[in-house]
Amino acid sequence: MAAAVVAVVGGGQLARMMAPAATALGVRLRVLVEDAESSAAQVVVDAPVGAANDPAAVDALVEGAQVLTFEHEHVPNALVEKLIARGVAVHPGPDALVHAQDKRVMRERLGALGVPCPRWAPIATAADLDSFLGQNGGSAVVKTVRGGYDGKGVRVVRSSSEAADWIAAAQTGAGVPVIAEEMVPFSRELAVLVARTPSGEVRTWPVVESVQEDGVCAEVIAPAPGLHPETARAAQDLAVRVAEGLGVTGVLAVELFEVPGATPDEPSRVLVNELAMRPHNSGHWTIDGAVTSQFEQHLRAVLDLPLGDTSPRAPWTVMVNVLGSTLDELTDGLAPVARLDPAVKVHLYGKAVRPGRKLGHVNVSGDDLADLRARARAAAALLRGDSQDQKEI
Repeated sequence: MAAAVVAVVGGGQLARMMAPAATALGVRLRVLVEDAESSAAQVVVDAPVGAANDPAAVDALVEGAQVLTFEHEHVPNALVEKLIARGVAVHPGPDALVHAQDKRVMRERLGALGVPCPRWAPIATAADLDSFLGQNGGSAVVKTVRGGYDGKGVRVVRSSSEAADWIAAAQTGAGVPVIAEEMVPFSRELAVLVARTPSGEVRTWPVVESVQEDGVCAEVIAPAPGLHPETARAAQDLAVRVAEGLGVTGVLAVELFEVPGATPDEPSRVLVNELAMRPHNSGHWTIDGAVTSQFEQHLRAVLDLPLGDTSPRAPWTVMVNVLGSTLDELTDGLAPVARLDPAVKVHLYGKAVRPGRKLGHVNVSGDDLADLRARARAAAALLRGDSQDQKEI
């Protein structure tokens, strides 16, 4: 039998990390990449160059493919709807994908589903924002409804003047609308990954703790340490409710705020912060730390295959991102990392070095969480070229 073809829009590291899973499953990837040197183009043979909003490029991409999926949400829904009308299988579909594309649509729909979220309001004028600030302790998080990620399109404000440019741009049509959300008194950020097939099978991975630096995920601990069992169950149940309520197919990442209970013994509450309908940074630990990685599971899900076991392979797995580097090439750090710790798993994305850019990540699994965190951070430091950290090792 001919290999199934999965068409993927987007040539970044998420598409790149689908390649080993596709090879193992006997699946052929065809990836629409932004340029011939993009992360995925370096490892995927069938990688035509084109834009995600180019109908001709996407038409050629899906020719002969069993399914179309995405490694980012920046795809025009009108284009996807035309493909579906022609009989192309698309997972996740546009009715689900819009909730990861537009934060106002997401908040409205989650509210209708009864999903706990931060208090929020649409903001059309400075007066709207001043009113929201007055009702929510004098500070708020203002977000553009489209285009924001990794800390972009997000501002913490204490006055409407601090978002005046965004509000004015939205009013004139030069920018996108904004919403305001309350400043949640959370203790930490959590995430749950869930996979759902078109047939309705659903599986979740353990709840993880996500450590952010400047709005970017820096570290993930799986499972989240010290999490009350009732809170863990509630978070996983919530992720399933969101996936089923929005009709998501493929992998869905549900990013959460944990709000402590009144006493240390009381379960925490969780509030939904963001959604991503694709493999996600909070799930990179699964490549080495789970029986089935998020990338294999995403391919299984969009092809409507039975889903894989999501059990962890070790009591703990720690993932640390490599955010920027002083090395000319990250591969210069491979030998030092291997000498330091042969058990560390290194994943590099083939990207040119740029300050703060996600260039790769490391995973390490085992029994001693404190030791694993120290080892993962030390390995990531070597890949960043941090001389001070190297001296301390």
